[in-house]
Amino acid sequence: MDPHTPWWHKTILYQVYPMSFQDTNHDGIGDIPGITRRLDYIQSLGVNMLWINPIFASPKVDNGYDVSDYMQIDPQFGTMEDVEELIHEAHARGIKIIFDMILNHTSDQHPWFQEALKGPDNKYRNYYIWRDGKEEGAKAPNNWEGFFGTSVWEKGPRDDDQYYFHLFAKEMPDLNWENPDVRRDLTDIALFWLDKGIDGFRLDAFIHIVKEAGYPDLDLPEGEIALAEQYYANLPMVNQYMRIYTTTLREHFPDIYMLGEAASADVELARSYCDPNQGGCNSVITFRYFTMDEESKDPRLNGNMQATNLLYQPFKENMDQWQHAMNDVGGPTLYWSNHDMARTVSRIGNDHVYRDNSAKMLATLMYLQKGIPVIYNGEEIGMKNLFIDAIEDFDSPEAQKFYEKALDLGYTREWALHNLRETSKDSARGGMQWHDGDQAGFSTVEPWSGVNVEKKYNVKEQMMDSNSILIHYKKVLDLKRTELFNSGAYRLLLTDDHFYAYERELDNKVATIICNVTEDMHYYDLEPVPDNGYRRPILSNEGVRLIKGGNTVRLGAYGAVVLLTDYE
Repeated sequence: MDPHTPWWHKTILYQVYPMSFQDTNHDGIGDIPGITRRLDYIQSLGVNMLWINPIFASPKVDNGYDVSDYMQIDPQFGTMEDVEELIHEAHARGIKIIFDMILNHTSDQHPWFQEALKGPDNKYRNYYIWRDGKEEGAKAPNNWEGFFGTSVWEKGPRDDDQYYFHLFAKEMPDLNWENPDVRRDLTDIALFWLDKGIDGFRLDAFIHIVKEAGYPDLDLPEGEIALAEQYYANLPMVNQYMRIYTTTLREHFPDIYMLGEAASADVELARSYCDPNQGGCNSVITFRYFTMDEESKDPRLNGNMQATNLLYQPFKENMDQWQHAMNDVGGPTLYWSNHDMARTVSRIGNDHVYRDNSAKMLATLMYLQKGIPVIYNGEEIGMKNLFIDAIEDFDSPEAQKFYEKALDLGYTREWALHNLRETSKDSARGGMQWHDGDQAGFSTVEPWSGVNVEKKYNVKEQMMDSNSILIHYKKVLDLKRTELFNSGAYRLLLTDDHFYAYERELDNKVATIICNVTEDMHYYDLEPVPDNGYRRPILSNEGVRLIKGGNTVRLGAYGAVVLLTDYE
C-alpha cells in the first residue's frame, strides 16, 4: 500500500442496528453489552470498523434519530460504562467505531427545544427554525411537505402565530444552523464522544441542514403540499458549514473517519462533500445507485413502497460513473442495504429458490469493486425480510399512509401488505439470527421487531458449513483486503443484461469478476490468455464451470466467479 494512501481507504464497515443485534438483559431489545459479546464474531468477518446506529437518549419516535440528550446513553441500551467497555474491547481487536451523529434535528423533548417553547425571547428559541404563519397564523408559512408525508410546519403550543420547521416527524424539530451557538454546541458534542475514544461519525441527514432563504412556496394548487428538496437538500451553504465542522474536529482528532449520509446526492455533489476543502467527509452514502423499474409502479402511490426489480443495465452505468468519479478519494461506498431498506436478498436477489446463490453473487458483485464496503448486520448470512402480516405491525408512518391510499384506489389488502413487506425498512429490522433455537438466539423473550427463526440461515449453522453464505462473505472480504481489490484499477466490461462483469488490475495481476444476474444459465466468453499469463478461478459460487479449454465460463442461476490472471 502506498504510504501516502489514507488509512481509511482499507476500511470495511459493518453496520450494527443495536435494537436488533443482541439482547442480553432479556427485554426483547438489543443492547450495547450484546454488541460487545459479539465482537469476536464481528472480528472473524474481516471487518475493521463498526457503524452503530443511535444509542443516545431518545423517546424513540424514530428509533433513536430523535435525540433528547446527545451526551447520555439511552437506558434501553445500557450505560456509559457499557459504551466505554465496547470501545475498549473493539479497539483491542483492531476494530474502530463510529457513531451516528444527528445534525439536522433533535427530539422535541430535548432541553433546547423545551426551552425554545417558552417563547420568542428565550435564548434557545433561535436554536430552531420558527416562522410566522399566514393569515394571522391560520395557515402554515409555506406548502412544503416533509419526508413523513405531512407539512414541514407545526404550530407551537403557545397562543401565537408561529410555527416550527420539521423535515421528519413533528416530534423532531430541525435545528437552525445559521445560529453559531448551534454549530458550537454540536461541535462540543462530537468532541465529547471523540474524547471517549470513538473514531468518527456517520453524519445523518447532513445535506438538509440548510433551507432556502425566504421559504418560497411551491407552485401548487391552494391547499396542497409537496416535497421541496430543491429548497431543503444539498444547498451550497451545506459544504461551508460541514467544512468548518469537520475541520474543527480534525484539529483535535486528525485521523477521524466521517461518513456522510447524502441520500439524494449525485456524483458531482458527492465529490464536493468528500473534498477536504469543501464538505470534509471521507465518504458518503447515496441512494442514487439503484435504478429500479419505475414503469411498473402506480404513480399515484409512493414509489419507494412498491416492489419492483433492479434494472441492471442503468445500474452498471451508474456504478461505472461512481467508480471513476470517486477513484482518487478511495472509491465510493459499496452497499446493498441498511436499516432504511428492505433486506438485500429479498429486494435484489431471490429469497425463494436461489437464496444462497443470489446472496453470494450479490456480495461478489458489489464488494470487490473499488470502494468502502458497508455491510448491514445479517446480510452476511442471507437474512431475508421479516414476514409482517398486519398493517399495525409496521412502525413506519409512511406505511400506514401507503396502505390506506392503496385500499382507496381499489387495491386489495394482500397487494398492499405484500408491497410493504417487500420494500419497508421495518422488514429489515428483525432480530439477528444467531441460531435456530428460541427467538433465533437474539433474545430469550419475543423481540421488539419480530425475528425469523430458520434452520439454515443463522450464524451457528453457517459457521460450520464451508459452503454457506457466511463463509462466502468471509472469502470475499479476504480478497477485498488484498492490494489488488483495494487499490487496483477498475474497468467495467461491456456485456448484455445477463451479466455484471468488471476487471481489477494491479501490477502483473488482473482479476475478472463475472456475475450472472439472472435465474437462467448463461455462457460468458473470455479473451484467450497470452502465453505469458496464467488464469485460474479463485472464488465462485454454485453452478459455475470453465469449459472450452478455460475460455468460456458457464454460469448457472446467479452464478459468480472471480478469475485471477498472473502475468510473468
